[in-house]
Amino acid sequence: MKKILCILTIIVFSGCDHTTSPEDNPSNNTTTDDTAVSSIQKNPESISEEEYPEHSIGELLDLAVPGSDFTIGKILDENEFYKRHYITYVSDGLTISGIMNVPKPTRSDPGPWPVLFLNHGYIDPVIYTNGRGLKREQDYLARRGYVVIHSDYRGHAQSDANPVTDDKVGESGYTRDILGGINAFKSLNPDFAHVNKIGMLGHSMGGGVTMRAAVARPEQIQAVVLYAPVSSDYLDNLQRWMLDRISPDEASKVQDGEGNWDEQLLAPFSPMTYFDRIETPFMIHHGDGDKDVPLQWSKDTRNRLESEGKEVIYHEYPREGHEFGMQWEKFMQRSVIFFDEHLKK
Repeated sequence: MKKILCILTIIVFSGCDHTTSPEDNPSNNTTTDDTAVSSIQKNPESISEEEYPEHSIGELLDLAVPGSDFTIGKILDENEFYKRHYITYVSDGLTISGIMNVPKPTRSDPGPWPVLFLNHGYIDPVIYTNGRGLKREQDYLARRGYVVIHSDYRGHAQSDANPVTDDKVGESGYTRDILGGINAFKSLNPDFAHVNKIGMLGHSMGGGVTMRAAVARPEQIQAVVLYAPVSSDYLDNLQRWMLDRISPDEASKVQDGEGNWDEQLLAPFSPMTYFDRIETPFMIHHGDGDKDVPLQWSKDTRNRLESEGKEVIYHEYPREGHEFGMQWEKFMQRSVIFFDEHLKK
């Protein structure tokens, strides 16, 4: 099965460039009472561990992802609230670059501080620069007493090239980059951070990376915020962004004899397949004006988590697009309250 599903090593979660520019749509916040559960029920039980395809979540569950050599480099920026550092670390044998915002001690909050890993959405690696994506969120969270680590995925900025594919777009190695980053930072164990109090925020494709990390290592992540995330069902992402990237012959390898997608073969790539493993509380934010990632996907993720008895809070924002504008502050306030509840008490 590993050879058959090599095509799935390239997982494009989102087809749009993500920047940090807010949208201009004013809107008010509400929640939805939609309770429809996704009709696609994943069942990986008939797939043995030996048959899990390469780069799938199934393979990742018991796969060690080493992380080391977390290096705090030069100061990129500084203000009265925090210092912004260039960082590198070794994950899964690759050097990954990124940034880290470290709060400055105050009389009321001298540290050490909890840690948040922020996972950005898809940005073409050709134009991507160090620390790009989620800059508003990086700043906001550091000012409120969090060590913020934002990794440049493999093939981005000064990170090593992706050894799996020349495409360098959205493949599952990004999750390994983040898991290795957690291990590398824990090994560093700096005195300014609570290395065992870790939260994660992911936007769009980064929401997919975050979900994969949360199901693969539920014991390492104490709180998750998803911001306009891609689907927790791999088939949704495949059909939306991959159909023009794979040949009919390649597609046939994950289809049945009638040309339908084989959910059993695709199941190991879907975070929702492994939601029963979740130990982490979730908060999901999505705007109903999002033209890049369907709102229904977040509803389906919410419903699936609830069906597994997991803790999830869902917020829907009328007229907000893929990156929030007028209600961005409300989204961030709610996220900080959520992170404080699970990481600071």
